Amino acid sequence: MTSVEVSTGTEDSGPSGYAAARLTDEWLEALFSTAARSAGVRGAALVAVGGYGRGELSPRSDLDLLLLHDGNAEKGAIAALADRVWYPVWDLGLDLDHSVRTPAEARKTAGEDLKVQLGLLDARHVAGDLGLTAGMRTAVLADWRNLAPKRLPELHELCQERAARQGELQYLLEPDLKEARGGLRDATVLRAVAASWLADAPREGLDGARRRLLDVRDALHLTTGRATDRLALQEQDQVAAELGLLDADTLLREVYESARTISYASDVTWREVNRVLRARSVRPRLRAMLGSRPANERTPLAEGVVEQEGEVVLARTARPERDPVLPLRAAAAAAQSELPMSMHAVRRMAATTRPLPVPWPAEARQELITLLGAGQATIGVWEALEAEGLITRLLPDWERVRCRPQRNAVHTWTVDRHLVETAVQASSLTRRVGRPDLLLIAALLHDIGKGWPGDHSVAGEIIARDVATRIGFTSQDVDVIATLVRHHLLLVETATRRDLDDPATVRAVADAVGSTGTLELLHALTEADALATGPAAWSTWRGSLVTDLAKRVAAVLVGEAPAAPEQSTALSAEQERLAIEAFRTGGPVLSLHAQTEEPAADEGGAPEPLGVELLIAVPDQPGVLPAVAGVLAMHRLTVRTAELRAAELPDPVAADGEAPSGVLLLDWRVAAEYGSLPQATRLRADLVRALDGSLDIPARLAEREKAYAKNPRRRGSHAPPPRVTVASAGSQVATVIEVRAQDAPGLLYRIGHALEAASVLVRSAHVSTLGANAVDAFYVTTPQGGPLPGAVAAELARVMEDSLR
Repeated sequence: MTSVEVSTGTEDSGPSGYAAARLTDEWLEALFSTAARSAGVRGAALVAVGGYGRGELSPRSDLDLLLLHDGNAEKGAIAALADRVWYPVWDLGLDLDHSVRTPAEARKTAGEDLKVQLGLLDARHVAGDLGLTAGMRTAVLADWRNLAPKRLPELHELCQERAARQGELQYLLEPDLKEARGGLRDATVLRAVAASWLADAPREGLDGARRRLLDVRDALHLTTGRATDRLALQEQDQVAAELGLLDADTLLREVYESARTISYASDVTWREVNRVLRARSVRPRLRAMLGSRPANERTPLAEGVVEQEGEVVLARTARPERDPVLPLRAAAAAAQSELPMSMHAVRRMAATTRPLPVPWPAEARQELITLLGAGQATIGVWEALEAEGLITRLLPDWERVRCRPQRNAVHTWTVDRHLVETAVQASSLTRRVGRPDLLLIAALLHDIGKGWPGDHSVAGEIIARDVATRIGFTSQDVDVIATLVRHHLLLVETATRRDLDDPATVRAVADAVGSTGTLELLHALTEADALATGPAAWSTWRGSLVTDLAKRVAAVLVGEAPAAPEQSTALSAEQERLAIEAFRTGGPVLSLHAQTEEPAADEGGAPEPLGVELLIAVPDQPGVLPAVAGVLAMHRLTVRTAELRAAELPDPVAADGEAPSGVLLLDWRVAAEYGSLPQATRLRADLVRALDGSLDIPARLAEREKAYAKNPRRRGSHAPPPRVTVASAGSQVATVIEVRAQDAPGLLYRIGHALEAASVLVRSAHVSTLGANAVDAFYVTTPQGGPLPGAVAAELARVMEDSLR
């Protein structure tokens, strides 16, 4: 649309948006004409601005209207005209954003308020004096173009602040379709930038992405009956059905793909804006005096690849149609130089480059490894390749994980972005391993099986073998990559859910890993995977457990026997003090200590709080686990991790007088749901009452559960059912019961109560809360101290699962 053209119709923003805007136009045109005649006003026009001006009228959208007049009519007549238009709109229950201005007033307000100016850029004539609308629009566009060098940096800063507040649409489980980065607001901003004539957004796919988000918002308004842009979890199935999509995951994937298109277009556009503004800010003569490089100077980076004006472009001699390795070579050079890739260069390669031969030549494999090992710069380069379809051409299996949502709250990213983030994290760990190339490829492929039926690690192993073979690795290297993908969760799951003092635990990991070299790679992959998952997936404590396990497994792999099960882990001074006091007093003893995450040596900054360590020593007796868990739940303490084991007391203490037969030590990391932590004395008093039976824990927890169920956010969540299984070959000295369930108040109490009711002994417990998921393992024995018979263990698992539903 040029500066002198005026839209008198609506733009097609999707079938429902177009129809709603067209019908609204017809009604308002008739309403305005009648009102203008009644008020005796000439030289006035009704103008749609903002979303309505663009024709983006969702079922519950408000109307943005400007009553424009030439200033010749009396104020009373204009006010009467406005009332005759606004009140019928309000009478219909429609939300209305309205203003009354002359063209000069509209220009003045736009010059003072950036948001008003953006709204007027989409001004569209609805009724009245067409020339008045055309004149205002022409003037507003001229002002915008004149002020663009000043206004565009301000607009960019607003976009960045909004993105920091709202997050990125392409990764959020409950995204704001309008305000999140890559949403409808950014699509509107790109139109404004294009109207400035300073830069234009990449057009391919952009209009389709915008329309798709508008269609989703229309369906959201229809299913909820509310004017909302937030695609909440509980509405996603209904919205998907309204759009004729298979399920909520399909819906989110389409939303993410649209957001990714808009986000990439925004990145390219703002980079071009900044380049143009920098070029304008320094005169050529001054640039020459300062000795700056000419704008067209090209610096070679690799064969066929050069840097020009801060971007990676193709050399004039490059022939993509004859050089199938060029995309990877250019990408690696860009990432290593920490420079963005020119969109035009990427598009040229996507259009003309031939597929790589299979297996890949060694150069292609090395360029991919170089790209993955470049650190944070890898992400932007990878996104540029993916935007033009080059990634799925290089790795066809990537399409299955592309934009795939992860509905586990622990995960920050979609599956594909998580894989790239894992490679980025792995790049900083390459000095810890002997084969960094295998680490980087395994990082990129470790979750490639997601989206396929069954265990994603099992499916991923098959895919990883195929991909690694196609890339050109030897059969021995393919075996290692496949092992890493198959067992990428082995170390962290074993370290946090198994008894590391049990030789069977360490031996099982050693058998799965097979060699110290693979163990070294798996240890680094485990850390990279967790760091790329999200803040809840890794901590100093969890890292120490994994490192401890890796050391034990390494010892087995070099021929050392694992420690016998009778050799228990030594107590710390604090643990020993509490155990001795509990032994001598015959009652529970506890202490609270704040826990912090130590910052990395190269990061600086203050330590991050992880909650509170609660140490409890209590004489061994029936009901300890449910009693402690119940008291913590009563006090609204969330259990993040928990360990339970028998404490081995010093011989002089154990032989001292008539005392209990043993002491249980419970090491918990807890955090208050809200408010401050309870006093240790109060916790101990309630624990004493819980153990002697005078505290009615079930009744108190029932009250909490009733209040918990009334929480609106809890009512909208649909968690999968709990699952309780017996871990085969989990231990030689005990039966391992695994529990996976949605975390909720009193969950651990119900688990402990079920174990007590089954008359089994809990030898040790390993509890982890990951986001909204509880992942627990309990080592149980018969009263005589041996593993449970198979049938008894299976029945216990069934009873526990039923009790948790």
